[in-house]
Amino acid sequence: MTNQPYSLGATPAPGSTSFTVRSTADRVELCLFDGADERRIAMTRDGDVWSATAPGTNYLYGYRAHGEYDPARNLWFDPAKLLVDPYALELDRPFIQSPRLAAYGEDTADIIPRAHVVAPLTATPAPPLFRPGGLIYELNVRGFTMRHPAIPPEQRGTLAALAHPAVLDHLSKLGVAAVEVMPITAAIDERHLPPLGLRNAWGYNPVVPMALCPERVPGGIAELVATVATLRQAGIGVILDLVFNHMGESDVHGGTLSFRGLDPDAYARTTNGTLINDAGTGNTLDASRPGVRAMILDSLRHFARAGVDGFRFDLAPVLARGPGFDARAPIFAEIAADPILSTRIMIAEPWDIGPGGYQLGHFPEHWLEWNDKYRDQVRRFWRGDGRSGDLATRIAGSADVFASAASRSVNLVAAHDGFTLADLVAYAGRHNHANGEDNRDGHGDEVSWNHGQEGPTDDPAIRAARTRSARAMLATVFLSRGTPMLTAGDEFGRSQNGNNNGYAQDNETTWLDWETRDEALEGFVAGLSAFRRATPIEWTDWLAGAEWRNLSGAPMTPEDWDGSNGFALYIPVGNENLILRFDRARGVSGIRGTMLES
Repeated sequence: MTNQPYSLGATPAPGSTSFTVRSTADRVELCLFDGADERRIAMTRDGDVWSATAPGTNYLYGYRAHGEYDPARNLWFDPAKLLVDPYALELDRPFIQSPRLAAYGEDTADIIPRAHVVAPLTATPAPPLFRPGGLIYELNVRGFTMRHPAIPPEQRGTLAALAHPAVLDHLSKLGVAAVEVMPITAAIDERHLPPLGLRNAWGYNPVVPMALCPERVPGGIAELVATVATLRQAGIGVILDLVFNHMGESDVHGGTLSFRGLDPDAYARTTNGTLINDAGTGNTLDASRPGVRAMILDSLRHFARAGVDGFRFDLAPVLARGPGFDARAPIFAEIAADPILSTRIMIAEPWDIGPGGYQLGHFPEHWLEWNDKYRDQVRRFWRGDGRSGDLATRIAGSADVFASAASRSVNLVAAHDGFTLADLVAYAGRHNHANGEDNRDGHGDEVSWNHGQEGPTDDPAIRAARTRSARAMLATVFLSRGTPMLTAGDEFGRSQNGNNNGYAQDNETTWLDWETRDEALEGFVAGLSAFRRATPIEWTDWLAGAEWRNLSGAPMTPEDWDGSNGFALYIPVGNENLILRFDRARGVSGIRGTMLES
């Protein structure tokens, strides 16, 4: 590692800018723009690295790559395509879908974003605020802010809105330790969405890894730095959800936007040349290549220098494929050895759809991991068909999965990719017809239930039963060993009307309704969080001395563990015990001077 933050990209210096890009093309041109006028400069080759220097620093730019075009042989070079720098830091416009992006010989300079020349960040970041065990609050910038009445209309949908006093007050009320911001890098809609009148609401289809979305972050990297600083002043860290498993160029029918036109070997392929699709999106980045890993680490360092506490990796096994998952993959050692990245929080979504793609518990010792076993077994217990022993294992930090003393489990019962908490207890099956895929998309077998009636109801008994179930699951999350995670709006009963795959609903389906929120439920969640923070135990490691008893106070028997009635957990706290009761008939309660009932 050198003192220079980036060996690739556009680097301004006094009076000039150097441009450097990796490409396996025969010839690469730097394209500088002044409005619609384009000036092309031939670049100089050194192996697979191309360079050029231009006087001045105020540029919009892209690249064109010349060479053979034969997709069957993974050759996509088409000089008609303006290509975005994989190391771009800011773009002048969003990506849009167009058939021209995939049509050989069709010039795309008028529809492809141009990169701004931006000075790279060089500051050494402060240590993270967030520590494992604190509350992670997952949110989508647009969905979270678009309907917030206190946020000025012109600021809604943007990252800067997270720094609004009303948002800070809400996060502080909940005791949020870190917001986990769903992707805010520049992304493109999937090809099938525009004809349906839909847009990607989540952002998990990026094109280049560092450039921020011009819609979600119109102020660019300066907006990210300022928002992170304001949140930190309020004691709230920031975790960025990043996508390094694929890019939005999709399958062989997708557009040529950046990597495909410059360095198509960045994408993993089989021996016969077929694109590997371990991400389920048409392509998979090949992190076994040193250049791809270097780009990932450069991206992480860039955002760390913006002040963020850490990163959540979407479909994280892809990072360690070569082609199969390897727990000793080079990228893990490279992150651990980096003086900046080794201080950041790393969170894995520990599965993808490739062979051997389920890797819960197999990431490095200090990484946190989303825990779907926790999610599903907590749901089953409160639905009525789960064993007490299974619930106890999950509450205890999933010690069967995580061997470390401090549990690395991220405990959740709902997240962005599934039912909301309110819908989890109101819908037995998905209702995704609005996504235009005949209700075939999304999880088809979620552990959910509806208490006797599908969807909204005026029946007070059903409504009360749903509230009890939701409260019991929330209490379980906050009283479990590990790190709790809450998805924005679940604290006040948000619903997506049974849609458990809201990625294509950039509308009121996924925009939080702040006006009609359940303030009683919100207060309950705030109380749970305060109870957890006020209880002086190490929430990632309280197993020593804990006792498990049945609901009558006697030691657990094999029959008790196999049953589904519940148990009481006694955790030593100084000279007294914290007593947590998980009772299917009565919900969850905690006793230590304060009673919390669900």
